[in-house]
Amino acid sequence: MMNSEYTEYIKAYAKSQGLENLNIKAALIDMDGVLYDSMKYHTIAWQRLATELGIESTREEFYLYEGMTGAAIIDLLFNRAFGKTVEPEEAKRLYSIKAEYFLEVGKVETMPHADEMLNILRSNEITRVLVTGSAQASILDRLEHDYPRIFDNDKRVTALDVKNGKPHPEPYLRGIEKAGCKAEECIVIENAPLGIQAGKAAGCFVIGITTGPIPREKMISAGADIVFDTMNDFACALPELIKVLKGYC
Repeated sequence: MMNSEYTEYIKAYAKSQGLENLNIKAALIDMDGVLYDSMKYHTIAWQRLATELGIESTREEFYLYEGMTGAAIIDLLFNRAFGKTVEPEEAKRLYSIKAEYFLEVGKVETMPHADEMLNILRSNEITRVLVTGSAQASILDRLEHDYPRIFDNDKRVTALDVKNGKPHPEPYLRGIEKAGCKAEECIVIENAPLGIQAGKAAGCFVIGITTGPIPREKMISAGADIVFDTMNDFACALPELIKVLKGYC
């Protein structure tokens, strides 16, 4: 894409928000499927848990739940199968089982080219805030090792910090607070429809990246302002995109 094409996307966003200018200062960044190529393992773990609970499911459906808290996914499954919700302590116990299954089936793999994307943001003095629906300690504990000096400890929002997970805007509203910016000064970087919906509901410019099986059409229909086909495409485009995002009037 050329500069003029970026400008059209940004103009459309600015018009929708009633803005005369745009000056992006922060990036609110999802974790699974953006920083880590982990969703394939999460889906295996979730389906295994569901099967053991006597709940029919497919791996594919769990890609669409990405961004929800573990408790919310468990409630969704129980409501669908049994017409009831789960007590918080029981949901916590079941989620811990799912977390164990995740560790059994996969290793933590960083997303190719995510480090390039993050370093470009840092070199352009864009504040980075992690916004994830996960509470998976096996990944969260690796962030500083895998992406050193990218996320300060006070610049992280996880499932443990919110009452309502994605697609509710609360995670990204918390991220905006931690960034110390206005919504229109933040971009959201996502790979899943629920996260895109949350970012849009929070009022941010939302960038979708198709790092998994979810097609770009679903991201567009969820409200993404712009969609890139791969993380490499996004990383290559990011320097020029930042220029436009910082200079559009």
